[in-house]
Amino acid sequence: MAEGFHRKKGNEWIEKIDIELPTEDIDNLIRKYKKIKKYQKSNLFTIKTLDGTETLVSKMIEEAKEEGF
Repeated sequence: MAEGFHRKKGNEWIEKIDIELPTEDIDNLIRKYKKIKKYQKSNLFTIKTLDGTETLVSKMIEEAKEEGF
């Protein structure tokens, strides 16, 4: 289980956020994050972005904007 993490705003820590996730789920989440970051650095992502056919990252960004992140 994960103990949690602190949320930072500016230079100060605001609060501690407690989460309870199995280690396997955290590992899967980290693995997905690394794959997405690798995809963002690839030439294929650049080409798809220029074509306007890129959907994976753009959907995630749009979803985050709607949520207010």
